[in-house]
Amino acid sequence: MSADQSAPAAIPQAAASGTVHWIGTGLSTGRSGLSLVCERARRVVLWDRTAERAAARLAALGLAGRAEVRAFTPAALAAGVGPGDVLVSMLPAAEHAPLLRLATDRAAHFACTSYVSPELAALAEEAAGRTRTVVLTEAGLDPGIDHLLAHDLVARGREALGDLPATAAFTSYCGGLPAAPNPFRYRFSWAPYGVLAALGSPARHIESGAATTVPRPWEATRSLTLAGEDFEVYPNRDSLPFVAQYGIPDHWRLDTFVRGTLRNAGWHTAWKEVFDTVAAGDPEAVRALAGSLAARYPTTPADRDRVVLSVALELRTPSGPSWRGSHLLDLTGGAAESAMARCVSLPVAYGVTRILAGALSAGLSRAAAPGESGRWLSFLGAHGLRGTREETTSTSSGAPA
Repeated sequence: MSADQSAPAAIPQAAASGTVHWIGTGLSTGRSGLSLVCERARRVVLWDRTAERAAARLAALGLAGRAEVRAFTPAALAAGVGPGDVLVSMLPAAEHAPLLRLATDRAAHFACTSYVSPELAALAEEAAGRTRTVVLTEAGLDPGIDHLLAHDLVARGREALGDLPATAAFTSYCGGLPAAPNPFRYRFSWAPYGVLAALGSPARHIESGAATTVPRPWEATRSLTLAGEDFEVYPNRDSLPFVAQYGIPDHWRLDTFVRGTLRNAGWHTAWKEVFDTVAAGDPEAVRALAGSLAARYPTTPADRDRVVLSVALELRTPSGPSWRGSHLLDLTGGAAESAMARCVSLPVAYGVTRILAGALSAGLSRAAAPGESGRWLSFLGAHGLRGTREETTSTSSGAPA
């Protein structure tokens, strides 16, 4: 190939500038995460509907003066973003795509805590090729910490049993709960309408060895006991893509694979009005009920929330040993910070520090990127997000090894 025909040089990844734009200050923005970013970044800009609201949120988190505050408009943000900056979207998932487009146009980087939508995946691929943008997603609690724990269990199970064929049962359940259960058996930690509307999406998972779709997820509710306490769980979204994402090996036959939601015992009975309304299929009726429930069960300054995340993997071989591992994270919020805000904002903030350090490659990344999971778990554990882990290997006779 002649010099005239040589391939164009690869576009270098923009070095992190040290500036972080944290966009949105809702219930998932916690002191732990935002303070970490303020410590590690050269400059932090907090964007909200008004600069006054952003300043008030900073003060409420005990971080007054630690970041610049700005009134968010697309034009104002576009004018303020430069090459190598990091945009952190704490806005609803529907707002991520425009922000990622802006990041790509400015050769900046992007982070959020939400699931990867097809649109976001396509934009991330374009960003990787055009401006070498890092796109960090699924870096909160669920999705986020749950992924990290799942990867840990799969790695431990593979180490324990090697290449032995096994039947596998994997479950991952997460819930934001009231620390003291109320009659509704729930505490709104994000938009009430979004909570109710999510129930209208079918759930797909593996049960009894076969892919199963549940049109109304609440109809698959079952009981689950954790550390002697009873809960109710049900599948949500589509679990099947995570079989490959978690690295489930081909020599494991999946009997069960489900990712779902965890609620206080009694939730299924308490939510009958919700189920009836969602099943009727009228979005305006769902919206009206969401508003009514938020008014009936308001979150007050005296309320405390609780996050419970259970991830478990069980492996059984036809005639040899079996293995079981589990993680349980159970955290109650305090006056300074809710459990949900801590569990969502701290992981994404740590991800931002990895972007600032140049540790993540251009294109799409998740919290459990190859080579990153152990590092993330160690960091989160050292900062108060360490649960309990149990692991048991049994011989063919059933006796512990």
